[in-house]
Amino acid sequence: MTTNAIPSSKSNAAAKPAQRGTSRLLKWLPSAFFLIAAILMIVSISLPYWGLVLQAPQYPGGLQMRVFVNNMTGDDDPKLDEVREIDGLNHYIGMKSLYEAAKFERSIAIPAVIIMIIFLVVAAFWRRRWTWLLAIPALTFPFVFLADLAFWMNQYGQNLDPYAPLSSAIQPFTPPVLGEGVIGQFSTVAYVDTGWYIIFAGSILILVALLIKLSSRFMKAEG
Repeated sequence: MTTNAIPSSKSNAAAKPAQRGTSRLLKWLPSAFFLIAAILMIVSISLPYWGLVLQAPQYPGGLQMRVFVNNMTGDDDPKLDEVREIDGLNHYIGMKSLYEAAKFERSIAIPAVIIMIIFLVVAAFWRRRWTWLLAIPALTFPFVFLADLAFWMNQYGQNLDPYAPLSSAIQPFTPPVLGEGVIGQFSTVAYVDTGWYIIFAGSILILVALLIKLSSRFMKAEG
């Protein structure tokens, strides 16, 4: 009995186009992910990153505050400035004005986001050994945002004015960045909003792109 075997040289030749196709895909996929992440960051600028709903007896429907990358607003009701209302309630328990919080961060937020977007675009097209480092700021941005928010909420909750009208009824506290909280007769629900989810999705794409780059280098080293 005779068997027909494909010569190894022919099988290797057939495999080479597939290998080249995979190599090209691995070469350009990180760049595509970096660019998509940059686009997501652009979209996020006009959307809220974080939100809070405060329930108070005098406001049956609650008060909503939405935090964007560089400013704060209430909901879309033009009849009530909800941020100012929340600020007024906070005054009674001794909290500083919300408008004084994170002034520096809000002043540099848009330029910082633009710089991160530029870094991602450069990392996508400028192929050098260490250009992946340019993607790190955008990768960590969602977590830096929440960490900075937590810092300011802790500062405000732990440094109450002892001369405020309700200072004797409220002990220093740390408002939760996420989830439910109770402050005297008020209750709050804090949550991340659409803009944050968008930049988080961008972070995932950046992380995948960096892992692809790392695996490609290992493949080249082994080859």
